[in-house]
Amino acid sequence: MAEPKLNQQKNSNIDFEKVESSPEFKQFMQNKKRFIVPMTIFFLVFYFLLPISTSYGTFLNTPAIGDITWAWVFAVAQFVMTWVICTLYVKRAASFDKQADEIIAKQIKKGGNA
Repeated sequence: MAEPKLNQQKNSNIDFEKVESSPEFKQFMQNKKRFIVPMTIFFLVFYFLLPISTSYGTFLNTPAIGDITWAWVFAVAQFVMTWVICTLYVKRAASFDKQADEIIAKQIKKGGNA
């Protein structure tokens, strides 16, 4: 709980409106959107494809391996997909954090003025 107070005191001299209008911050937000929006769309499509496919189609009811149907394979693939997206996000978030820290450091160095 002490960390937010420390960050608030440390960054209290930053003019966040100027940071928000800076080209670095706009590029930062664009980079985040370029990653998050496609991943979210992919996740939602992949996630809802299983219930839609099992409701309106019969192809997932065919056996894939022995008595295991494609519906079970798809369901397990959703768990794998979730872990892969989580891993990708954690790795990408590290670069987002680095970019954010650089923007903050630049503003602190300038005395809070852009």
